[in-house]
Amino acid sequence: MPVADTSQPNSGQPKSGQPVSAVAERYASSLFDLALESGSIDAVAADLYRFQAMIDESADLKRLVASPVFTSEQQTGAIVELCQKAGIGGLVGNFLKVVAANRRLFAVPGMIAAFRLIAARHRGELAADVTSAHALTPAQETELKEALKSATGKTVTLSVTVDPSLLGGLIVKVGSRQIDTSLRTKLSTLKLALKEVG
Repeated sequence: MPVADTSQPNSGQPKSGQPVSAVAERYASSLFDLALESGSIDAVAADLYRFQAMIDESADLKRLVASPVFTSEQQTGAIVELCQKAGIGGLVGNFLKVVAANRRLFAVPGMIAAFRLIAARHRGELAADVTSAHALTPAQETELKEALKSATGKTVTLSVTVDPSLLGGLIVKVGSRQIDTSLRTKLSTLKLALKEVG
């Protein structure tokens, strides 16, 4: 799967809510075109989200993806082995191998986020990034989707990230709009207000 890639490596790993880089957008668009052509958008999306969940749950995999210390061969070998164990093959397996061989693993979270946005647009949906202090129950996810649908008038797909440092509440980002109800932000705002008073 040839993907034109003229960008320079970046040591930072894209996080939910940050703008998707041009390289991530390019790779995701190429993968989406292939998924559309083969009629496998949902299967590709499921494999990508499974791989993202593996990254979220493993400090070792996070390090492999983000660290420039590993060689292209080491990253590719590890990705091939991981994909075999997880049963991730086909388009996504090949895609991840190409990404690793091109030393672009650091951008995989951004590529997955970009693919989700492209797929949502294709279905006429909105994609929302949700950061929560605790994992949401299926009932809470449904309730949040309904609330966002009534606010936006469109079906919304959620990408939920758990960040215990939030202390409580949610950060919901839909397009360029962000709603922040986290306790951490409230505390930061309070500290800033107290500084101004002092």
